[in-house]
Amino acid sequence: MADFTHFNQQGEAHMVDVGDKDGTLRQAIAEGIIRMRAETLERVLAGTHDKGDVLGIARIAGIMGAKKTAELIPLCHPLALTHVDIALEPRSRDEAIRCQATVRTRGRTGVEMEALTAVQIALLTIYDMCKAVDRGMSIEGVRLLEKTGGRSGHWRLQSDPA
Repeated sequence: MADFTHFNQQGEAHMVDVGDKDGTLRQAIAEGIIRMRAETLERVLAGTHDKGDVLGIARIAGIMGAKKTAELIPLCHPLALTHVDIALEPRSRDEAIRCQATVRTRGRTGVEMEALTAVQIALLTIYDMCKAVDRGMSIEGVRLLEKTGGRSGHWRLQSDPA
């Protein structure tokens, strides 16, 4: 197992020096879901929610979350993101909405944290907009699906054994 990189030789937290790394195209894909009552999902999909376009607002919030990651996670490097895509997929059979974030940059460090943050912020925005009618919603399964680029190369989540 690799050592934790955010600690120096004295065990103190520090920001990793990426100055000597080559800039490469880097991409990360993350996902998560928010479960809710069927009636709540129906209102979101029908556009009859009092607060307006829930999915449109959540998409913008996810993009903003990716861009603000370095302000939220103490040791993350600020990155110039070249692409952020937030896909929101309603799943009526599961009474849920799945969020998938794809984030890209050309840089010296990866965008995994930006993709994970984008998912969380998009799903939290859905929660915030719908909590007046459904406080029992739950955010679940937020995880990294895939990352490419950099020294460690390509990584993909292995399928869960069924």
